Amino acid sequence: MPNSELMAIGAFAQRSGLTSSALRFYADSGLLPPADVDPATGYRSYGVHQLERAVTLRRLREIAMPLAGVAAVLGAGAEEAARLLDEHVARIEGDAAVARQRAAAIKVTLGGDAPGSLIAVLKGPVLAEAVEQVLTATATPTPTATATGPTHDPASAVLAGLHIEASDEAVALTATDRYRLSTRTLVPVRTGERTWAGTVDGADLRNAVADVRRSALVRVEAVPHGIWLRMSGREDRHCRVLPEKYPDHRSLLASLGEATTRATVAKGALLRALEEHPGDRPVLRLTDRGVRVQAPDDELSGILLPAAVTGEDLRIRFEMTTLYAAVSTAIGPDVMLDLRGPLQPVTIRSADRGDLTTLTMPVTFDH
Repeated sequence: MPNSELMAIGAFAQRSGLTSSALRFYADSGLLPPADVDPATGYRSYGVHQLERAVTLRRLREIAMPLAGVAAVLGAGAEEAARLLDEHVARIEGDAAVARQRAAAIKVTLGGDAPGSLIAVLKGPVLAEAVEQVLTATATPTPTATATGPTHDPASAVLAGLHIEASDEAVALTATDRYRLSTRTLVPVRTGERTWAGTVDGADLRNAVADVRRSALVRVEAVPHGIWLRMSGREDRHCRVLPEKYPDHRSLLASLGEATTRATVAKGALLRALEEHPGDRPVLRLTDRGVRVQAPDDELSGILLPAAVTGEDLRIRFEMTTLYAAVSTAIGPDVMLDLRGPLQPVTIRSADRGDLTTLTMPVTFDH
């Protein structure tokens, strides 16, 4: 290799983001041997073509991948490498969830957690279904870079949580990513000792759903910084409560105007029409003939669905991801859409059950 294509170890370290000592370690382990070693001085040089491998190696180690895993990823094709990365992340998430549960149990034995106060006793299958339905409206926490590595923006972290409000009559679950909002009200088997409100970590709840679904009854208890899900015959699950303030969703719900158009349509038919739609921003055209799912630039084609439509004719456009999720989580065979114009929030709920309500924001036609 010509000397012009070689870099001294210091220059290569600077460009790759690896220290010189790390480069020596990876050379000795066989993951990144130097392109040239001076036989007299032992001085190591690296080729420009090795930069991509070096940067990938560094990024893999930043997500705590062991050396054997790094070697497997570097030696695999794109599809196999992606699978190995997914498996590694799943292991990390599983280990973190186990560690959180054990840490919560240790805090109890150390006296760091006061005895829990009862929020409510709920039917396990009903609670699990409600959590899964409402969590579809959560956001993914936005990672931000810090001096110690990536972390999550607290403002977006709270939008990945599920807000729980418990009164002496009901338990309300709410989630929002600011573009959609989903809320469901549950009637408890037994009410709590006091009212309670908090935003619970969405990932913790997702990890607990399988056990919750298999439990006839779940006792929900509040403790400092979290809640406990107590289940007979199963390990209790601890879920963190997020400290950030939750968006004022009650004001949003109270400020909604009256619907100017209402449509009741079969849930399954609407989902199939959305699945067959070729684009990612379908248009709904509502008239006294029914609901037509069509492309924004073609008003004559599309799929016409039988529907009971009252009020003004309306043409409205959505992101597929928000509309499909809102319709798919509705309870029962029919969904009711309350619309307030082409740019106002749309209320989507079951035609025969009102305990699950989802608000979805449309998009403009020049979006």
